[in-house]
Amino acid sequence: MRYDDFRRSDNVEDRRDDDSSGGSGGGFGLPMGGGGLGIGTVIVLGLLGWAFGIDPRILIGGAEILTGGNQAPTYQTDRRSSPAKEGAPTDEMGSMISGVLGEIDDRWSEIFKDSGQSYSGPRIVLFRNATNGGRCGMAQAAMGPFYCPPDKQIFLDTGFFRQVETRFHGCSGSACKFTAAYIIAHEAGHHIQNLLGILPRVTRLQQLSGSKAESNALQVKVELQADCLSGVWVNREQKKRPNFLEEGDIDAALTTASAIGDDTLQRQATGRVVPDSFTHGSAEQRKRWFMTGFQQGTVQACNTFGAERL
Repeated sequence: MRYDDFRRSDNVEDRRDDDSSGGSGGGFGLPMGGGGLGIGTVIVLGLLGWAFGIDPRILIGGAEILTGGNQAPTYQTDRRSSPAKEGAPTDEMGSMISGVLGEIDDRWSEIFKDSGQSYSGPRIVLFRNATNGGRCGMAQAAMGPFYCPPDKQIFLDTGFFRQVETRFHGCSGSACKFTAAYIIAHEAGHHIQNLLGILPRVTRLQQLSGSKAESNALQVKVELQADCLSGVWVNREQKKRPNFLEEGDIDAALTTASAIGDDTLQRQATGRVVPDSFTHGSAEQRKRWFMTGFQQGTVQACNTFGAERL
């Protein structure tokens, strides 16, 4: 991926120098109330924690807002050893991330404008190990990247990109840069869903669902739509900058999508696949929906909620 000429976004908060963010204590708690979404079977929780997407706590927090719970859950916050840096980072990794965010914002601004809507982009919070996730609780590296709807922020431990290469074998070499862009675009896809009112509607439906399997099925549609929306961004970016994609980039994104499919993760963890517990979609579904967005380049093509075939 060629990104030297990407517009760098200043909508980045860099907490990576916060040495105390790892904190103490054993993990994080879920906010209570608002129905809850579920993460699927506990046997794959550890592996799914590494899969990018919306952590269950996030939409639970959204449910709190929708049901009138104005008080945010209380969490132990991190004590910072140094103030967070605002604006586009200057290191190579940070510069790439701010560049990808800048291009994502520009392309989605164009898409929204074409439909007579206004667009406001998400904020990316970079951290190491753990940090205060605002109304979405503690953000921890083991959760993978996630989007927090109430605060319109993407939380990203940049070490996750190394895990994609070394643990998931989702990419190798320079193609990992595009894989990182794909992951960020997926999280930005959740922001698009939030702006369009899709996430609040799904939260209501999940609260009314009669089973965990039904709630999980709705979550799969959310995640596959975000995969498709990430493909829409790649389509629009390629039209704007025809040379930004390099050989192997799309293949790397598809390999990553396959590596973090629910069936792949479950098979690695237990040797069996339980479709009712899926929360992100199968490897085949994730690849196909990304390619749908990439090939068609429209939001309308990403209607996973109305599709006859997921």
